[in-house]
Amino acid sequence: MSNMNKEKNLSTSQNIENRAIPAHTIGEVFVDKPRMTARNVDVYYDDKCAIQDVTIDIGAQQVISFIGPSGCGKSTFLRCLNRMNDTIDTCRISGEIKIDNDNIYDPNIDVVSLRARVGMVFQKPNPFPKTIYDNIAYGPRIHGLANNKSELDDIVEHSLERAGLWNEVKDRLDKPGTGLSGGQQQRLCIARAIAVSPEVILMDEPCSALDPIATAKVEELIYELRNQYTIVIVTHSMQQAARVSDRTAYFHLGKLVEVGETKEIFINPKHELTQDYITGRFG
Repeated sequence: MSNMNKEKNLSTSQNIENRAIPAHTIGEVFVDKPRMTARNVDVYYDDKCAIQDVTIDIGAQQVISFIGPSGCGKSTFLRCLNRMNDTIDTCRISGEIKIDNDNIYDPNIDVVSLRARVGMVFQKPNPFPKTIYDNIAYGPRIHGLANNKSELDDIVEHSLERAGLWNEVKDRLDKPGTGLSGGQQQRLCIARAIAVSPEVILMDEPCSALDPIATAKVEELIYELRNQYTIVIVTHSMQQAARVSDRTAYFHLGKLVEVGETKEIFINPKHELTQDYITGRFG
């Protein structure tokens, strides 16, 4: 890179860093029919603030994408929604997060039951070291969702059908889930989340480890699942956010800068930081 280009990039970076983050989130923070609500959420790792004063509604039967540069807090906030951050000793969270008016950080809440209501699909496919059948049946068995083998069979079949995987695996349900391709493994993990009848599905960059064909299949699945589930997806792909989400939220340095209808965010962002990120000036 020439010295001129280096100086230009440094100047752009400094200008972006010097821009003021708005004191309050810009755009449509609230929705008419929220499935989950977050109010004034702060997240700290020891003394480091990772999320600052985030307030947002997550609409029922909608897909919302969290976007922003690496380290902006979007995955940290996602993990707050089903208390995955509880596993980190140095993490502390303040504020309020509710699902259907139930405070998920209430000391009396059953975290296992919460994670059935708010499922998680991770960046890298992580099938259990079990058969395809047992990957799906594991959750329903734990939560007592089936009274007999026939009911469990129905749950497994329905979940794999919803994930668009049944026809590909119905003749090898007794084979290891780890033997599937990467894209199939990710859809297996989505089917595993569906099997316990969640209200919300969280997806942390679910396609980042997949090839374009597998990515397209997962995106088609996300689009179809919105009719039954609320979906929250973290993605670094602007194109993916534009394709699959109803609403988009832009995070920057731990703050929720802007949120609104996806079309409006991409065509007419209201804050210059959002504009610069979407147009590729940084990130």
